[in-house]
Amino acid sequence: MRVVLPDAVGELDAVDHPQHEQDDEPDRSDEREQQDRADDARDGVGHAALGPAQVEVVSPEVPGEEPQEEGGGRVLVLQRRERVPPGAELREMDIRDGAALRALATELEPQAWFHLAAQADVRVSVADPGFDADVNVRGTAEVLEAARTTGARVVFSSTGGAIYGEVDTIPSPESTPCAAMAPYGVSKLCGEHYVELSNRLYGTSHVILRYGNVYGPRQDPHGEAGVVAIFFGKLAAGETPLVFGDGLQTRDYVYVGDVVRANLAAFGYAGSAETFNIGTGAETNVLELLQACQHAAGTAAAPEHRPARLGELSRSALDCSLAERELGWKAEVGFAEGLQLTLAELSA
Repeated sequence: MRVVLPDAVGELDAVDHPQHEQDDEPDRSDEREQQDRADDARDGVGHAALGPAQVEVVSPEVPGEEPQEEGGGRVLVLQRRERVPPGAELREMDIRDGAALRALATELEPQAWFHLAAQADVRVSVADPGFDADVNVRGTAEVLEAARTTGARVVFSSTGGAIYGEVDTIPSPESTPCAAMAPYGVSKLCGEHYVELSNRLYGTSHVILRYGNVYGPRQDPHGEAGVVAIFFGKLAAGETPLVFGDGLQTRDYVYVGDVVRANLAAFGYAGSAETFNIGTGAETNVLELLQACQHAAGTAAAPEHRPARLGELSRSALDCSLAERELGWKAEVGFAEGLQLTLAELSA
């Protein structure tokens, strides 16, 4: 089996794919930040975080195992070189380069595209919505066209909390009206519409997965996404963890290994539903998360509070009952276990 995984700094390394408001990296100048974004886009990267899935998605193994080939096929990753383990083939390209993607599709004739690449930083989307839309909307449209070249299925990584916005129903089902609070959520929703349009117009069977806040091994503790790894990185270095706002914002934290299983289930899905929430249904606020990280790391460093960020949601959790019924999928890794697995990899 041949699969292509356009990825974004490991959109399955563990992420808070939808919300990255709690990152601790110092602010950089606008010029440096935009150059970084441009460089990443040319590499087929758009800031996010979820890494093992970029390769493991072809085999239902726990992230951290070596990539497996099925039926003598190939795993092709459009991602950063340092994130690709031995055994996977790397191509560095921009997902907005439609001609290159279509040529790749013709060359490999893949059966699936696991579309993980994105500009996934909420702050960047607010500061530069045009760049955010260019990567997330145009890039998704080009991936869909490339997949159509050979009739391959696309499994599109979307976002739960950022698309739904502030809602009254928690956990939120897929039927929740979308009222995004940041351009990132809008661009992801637009990407979903392109996926749905393809299914209507061409009879394709693409699937949309709306992730909660994904975390786990290979999440970058020094990057711009992924509060779990960032907290662990600060605690391990003896530094002060940062909390933006009052720390009572809730998120639905789902382990990356469970997300990989969801991608595999979506690839093999034969039903008629298009969109699935992928999370745990449980709310955890930032202060509770920090306390759990402190307990796992054996430290008790007090946080520094900073002002809340524009576009940050107060509550978010996903109702995943549809995925359980249709995909036979349910999150299996408990929060405490997932934190321990994440810390073990960071400490290795």
